[in-house]
Amino acid sequence: MPVSADKSPRTGTLLLEDGTRFEGEGFGAPGRRVGEVVFTTGMVGYPESLTDPSYRGQILTFTYPLLGNYGAPAADAADANGLPLLESTGLQVRGVVVRGTTRPNHWAMDRSLEHWMRDEGVPGLRGVDTRRLTEHLRTRGVLRGVLHVTESSERPTDTELTEALRRAPLYAEESLVQEVAPSRPELLGKGDGPIVAALDCGVKASILRALIDRGARVLRLPFDEEVPLAWHGRKVSGLLVGNGPGDPARLTATIEELRRPSTRELPALGICLGHQLLALARGATTFKLKYGHRGQNKTVCFSDGRAIIASENHGYAVDPASLAGTGLVPWATNPDDGTLEGMRDRRGRLLALQGHPEGHPGPQEAGFVFDQFLRKVRARA
Repeated sequence: MPVSADKSPRTGTLLLEDGTRFEGEGFGAPGRRVGEVVFTTGMVGYPESLTDPSYRGQILTFTYPLLGNYGAPAADAADANGLPLLESTGLQVRGVVVRGTTRPNHWAMDRSLEHWMRDEGVPGLRGVDTRRLTEHLRTRGVLRGVLHVTESSERPTDTELTEALRRAPLYAEESLVQEVAPSRPELLGKGDGPIVAALDCGVKASILRALIDRGARVLRLPFDEEVPLAWHGRKVSGLLVGNGPGDPARLTATIEELRRPSTRELPALGICLGHQLLALARGATTFKLKYGHRGQNKTVCFSDGRAIIASENHGYAVDPASLAGTGLVPWATNPDDGTLEGMRDRRGRLLALQGHPEGHPGPQEAGFVFDQFLRKVRARA
């Protein structure tokens, strides 16, 4: 499809809560957005990152210097099971910061990155040194920021932007999961494969697709729903708790459901936020990382000596010392900072990984986790 010239706003400004200011060119939609400013080191996969519900409430900085070369797919693009081809049905980020963008050229594209952001009301800032911004966040830790994009040549004052930051809620106080979770149950997939219940806190479509492609059916449930033992006469044989945005400790209804005896009896797989929620349900604790792990090049070392490269997107982690007395044991660690990357229970009923075994974007070296989980599900079916 031909791509017309982008008629994006002319000026853009990012002010961090510590007073650091970045000026550049605005693109996408005009507007002012406040969010937690984070960075990803991924070199590809910007459509998947931008539609990942885990980024809800955040302004995403890409360290790779040039984005947009393969455009964006149609808004209603879906697979045979009705799942979106990307990770959700729309952009999840509050804003985008890039070094530069390029004119796209891809056989499957429907529009440019600029048009996609404009269509969905997401402002962007380009022409800034994202290396400097990333180094600043690594040094200071994650900071809130306000992104202002306007068609006017006049830029807002620091005082005006600081007031916008002051009035906005803190990231940890926002009810972000309610914004991305489904409102009612839905059974996905075809055939007579075993049913896996998914407590959906904002799960990526690729995680659900990974289970369906391996022969399972997925009962997608709101994050605060009670997990049933059967669905329309068919046994529920497993539990998935996937990714999502925000502070895991705030999801008290989900944590309580994971503590319920009948729910605990199900073979369980936790991914990202789900890893943290399963730990909290067993009595462990979580903490916020200084600047998080976001990218497609994260090393994960398993307790059996294997090492893989995984895609990750999380700002919280489980305290490994808090696993004592929970029945959970470490399964994998991050060699860069020693954080817990995986855990399992002594009965072999629970598997949890902080990274994303589905990849998308990124490597799929951890896909064996889905296979291990589904073997336990089929044994129970």
